[in-house]
Amino acid sequence: MKSFILTLAVAAMLAACAHPALRQADDLVRANQLPQAYAVLDDARKLDPHEQSLRVAQLRIASQLTTRLLVQIEGLRSAGRWDEAAEALQRLREVDAKNPRITWFEAELERGRRQETKLVLARQALRDGKPDRAEALAREILAESPGHAGARLLLSQSAQARPLEAAATDMGPAFQKPVTLEFRDAALRQVFEALSRSSNINFVFDKDVRADAKVTIFLRNVSLDEAMRVLLSTQGLDRKLLNDSSVLIFPNTAAKQREHQELITRTLFLANADVKQVQAMVRTITKVRDIHIDERLNLMVVRDTPEVMRLVEKLIASIDLPEPEVMLEVEVMELSTDRVTDLGLKWPDKVNFGLPFVEGQVELGRHNDFRATIANPAVAATIRGTSGNGNILANPKIRVRNREKAKVHIGQKVPVFTTTTNFTGSTSVAANVSYLDIGLKLDVEPSIQLDNDVVIKIGLEVSNLIRQVTGPGGTTAYEIGTRQTSTTLRLNDGETQVLAGLISDEDRRSASGIPGLSEMPVLGTLFGVQNSTRNKTEVVLLITPRIVRSLALPDVAMTRMASGTDASPGAFSSLLKPNTKVGVAPVGAGQAAALARPAPAAAAAAEAVNQEATVHLDVTPQVAAGGTVSVTLKNDSGLTVKGELEYDPTRLQPAAASAGANSGRLPVELAPRGERVVVLRALPAANGQVLNIGLSGLSASGLNGESASVRMEGSGLLTVDAPR
Repeated sequence: MKSFILTLAVAAMLAACAHPALRQADDLVRANQLPQAYAVLDDARKLDPHEQSLRVAQLRIASQLTTRLLVQIEGLRSAGRWDEAAEALQRLREVDAKNPRITWFEAELERGRRQETKLVLARQALRDGKPDRAEALAREILAESPGHAGARLLLSQSAQARPLEAAATDMGPAFQKPVTLEFRDAALRQVFEALSRSSNINFVFDKDVRADAKVTIFLRNVSLDEAMRVLLSTQGLDRKLLNDSSVLIFPNTAAKQREHQELITRTLFLANADVKQVQAMVRTITKVRDIHIDERLNLMVVRDTPEVMRLVEKLIASIDLPEPEVMLEVEVMELSTDRVTDLGLKWPDKVNFGLPFVEGQVELGRHNDFRATIANPAVAATIRGTSGNGNILANPKIRVRNREKAKVHIGQKVPVFTTTTNFTGSTSVAANVSYLDIGLKLDVEPSIQLDNDVVIKIGLEVSNLIRQVTGPGGTTAYEIGTRQTSTTLRLNDGETQVLAGLISDEDRRSASGIPGLSEMPVLGTLFGVQNSTRNKTEVVLLITPRIVRSLALPDVAMTRMASGTDASPGAFSSLLKPNTKVGVAPVGAGQAAALARPAPAAAAAAEAVNQEATVHLDVTPQVAAGGTVSVTLKNDSGLTVKGELEYDPTRLQPAAASAGANSGRLPVELAPRGERVVVLRALPAANGQVLNIGLSGLSASGLNGESASVRMEGSGLLTVDAPR
């Protein structure tokens, strides 16, 4: 008792002697005020720098505060709150100036601000009808951050804003002027001279371009860019853009390509795909010139033309997807029933005749003292019965990647000794030990399908130790009972499948007592003991797959792409626009004739012949939660266009009250060369959704009532941000 009181007194004295700053910091930590606790200890250490308890307490709080700040900075960076993230980073510098993640966060915050500015510019370019500029900015962002969600969405919207064949081009507006060419058996340079006079474009020829090459071509209402592609492809030539108004023409040979083609080098980081598999695909599909991979960083360095590089980027974007994962909930039960029954009279198994209590040899002369004896008790009644049941349950939960194997072993390892005897010279014995796995073994391999079904390969083995066996030389072995099964299942997400029927049934009966009489069916219990043993076990497996991450299929724009020709992968398509008129005549000895019509006249003639109206649909690609959406409709033809604007009324509504607002249809009418803007407001149900706005029932009519077809251009995709 005295020692206990002394201990309490010492503890009280130590507590009284503790530094006041420690108690204050401890109170602040309990109140979850780590920065204030760190500041208190820092001030105390400045006054008493040699106090070790203050240093230890400050290091402990600094570790907790560093972990909290790292998590906070990461969350603010992911949410795009750059200023708050920078403030948290400054606090991290004050606590742990040598933390290795400070440099990484500084670079990421600077990159995030720059990417956000580019994203704003790209969205504005898409609204202004410049998908090429928007796509270029989005690819710059993805080159630095492959998983950037905003850039991926913008890239998809840019690709859907134009048809498959309308690949991005480096040619400026000067090359988009419509021209008409009519040449028969004319010199090649004469054709380019006519093009230069009509479009104010400068053409420079390589010394190996044949000056006497003859051309016969008829093209009406095509752009200068299209006319050059057709002309060069038929003459075995290629081009290189020198500036906005100058083009170099050279032979399309391997030597000239190496001499004149500009190559670019791009480092592509892969977030999910295996870089070796991507390398094999890129070599096969794009026939890339130079490629290098780094498996350590999962990156690829590619060197080729801009056209091939654009194709490589699209291919990687279509396959660099996160692998699906599934959570497998497994329940394994072993249901066992044991029943043992012993019933009957146990008679003595021997009778002794001789001198009582004497062991060894006796004289026969004392046979009058011989007595007959049996073991005591003479008869024993056995009435015993035991029964029991067991339920051994294993309930593991395993998260597995798609097409990866997972293993579970629940049980024990039984040692088995093996001895080796060496008789050379002096006899020596060496013992080795090995282990046997006893218990439950479960092997699963899931495969997630596109319809969210899960195909699972299952291998189950249940083993138990029956008895120990002694081998030659005292070695030990075991008799093991096993039950195993393997199967393949296809289950829905969340569906439970039961696998049962692995039953072990053991029934034993034995009798001990007077031979012959103890084996009688009913009266045998009067002459011996009958034993009955019944053991039955069953293994039941329940498995439930729950998909954690499904396979995220890329947009259609990423899976369908123009890939050039076999000789020039990734090259721009030579297909002409639908309203182009082409004629080809055989080359003869006639005189060459050339016609380069002015652009306005050619466009007007084409419109008169085709009588087709074109309506451009432009939708704000991304708005904040509860924001407004501007839908711009523009009629580029001389016809009157009527139709209906379609949208989801549960997620969008007109900013101004109008007829048909609740039905999701608004009637629109566009005058010749007219334009109309409809403003819609995003409802709460649209938060975090991707919506589509379209036109239906379009019809066009002229001044005299004649009808014409209507073609719609543009994308109606809209993304509403989720509220923060």
